[in-house]
Amino acid sequence: MAEVLVYVDHVDGAVRKPTLELLTLARRIGEPVAVALGNGASDTVAILAEHGAVKVLTHEAAEYADYLVVPKVDALQAAHEAVSPAAVLVSSSAEGKEIAARLALRLGSGIITDAVDLEAGDEGPVATQSVFAASYTTKSRVSKGTPVITVKPNSAAVEAAPAAGAAEALSVTFSAQATGTKVTARTPRESTGRPELTEAAIVVSGGRGVNGAENFAIIEALADSLGAAVGASRAAVDAGWYPHTNQVGQTGKSVSPQLYIASGISGAIQHRAGMQTSKTIVAVNKDAEAPIFDLVDYGVVGDLFDVVPQLTEEIKSRKG
Repeated sequence: MAEVLVYVDHVDGAVRKPTLELLTLARRIGEPVAVALGNGASDTVAILAEHGAVKVLTHEAAEYADYLVVPKVDALQAAHEAVSPAAVLVSSSAEGKEIAARLALRLGSGIITDAVDLEAGDEGPVATQSVFAASYTTKSRVSKGTPVITVKPNSAAVEAAPAAGAAEALSVTFSAQATGTKVTARTPRESTGRPELTEAAIVVSGGRGVNGAENFAIIEALADSLGAAVGASRAAVDAGWYPHTNQVGQTGKSVSPQLYIASGISGAIQHRAGMQTSKTIVAVNKDAEAPIFDLVDYGVVGDLFDVVPQLTEEIKSRKG
């Protein structure tokens, strides 16, 4: 069976959930070969093997932390030359998509971004995408070179599938461009105790209808009762009610949780582009004609200041 390269997204050896989802998808089309780079790469081997990696290629060097993107592209290119894979899978984060695009250009290969499913095909992997504000679902494959595919988080379940996980050192020669953009400083993000927005299984978002920064406490209370991440529409962010890091939409972050709850959000195309692939969508809006209701699985026509607190209390009471 052909091997499939999976780029490992980790922080000092702690593997992030989207990578484990990629391993689930990779097993559908071949044998997963994980590529772990940077500080703590060797610490990822055990969990990657537990989730199906038959081999783990590791390389630790200061360049991965000190410089942006290009050293990782150099390493993936080296892994491609060593393995000759049937496909390369990368998580659809902002950095992941830049890495994938640069790699595809170097390989002279086609690229598919923001896939939500993957299956084996007679002529190579077939990717499913949700496009035009979820109006269409497309299936496509790369017709030239090694397919480079980025996959949205929450597109597959994390499944344990113990494999050999043989660790091998990857030989990497960095290009002249690798040191072109240096990281000069880092500021740790203040922890909220909530899940990362793009990886969360549940997202609760507020929009213009929240009507003020102080009222986002209602949205946060519902999110905390569900163990969810908090999102915001562009209107709420532009008004200064919530940080841009939490913006969901075309000019913010793209999310694909199991459950998305939109409160006081009209459903403009800009917002829909960032959450349309959510598995189940619930909206609370007092305007029965709001466009968001064309997209949802469940809709509540009502004042969010009445509905959301009641929902929060009901969830808390059921949890006991």
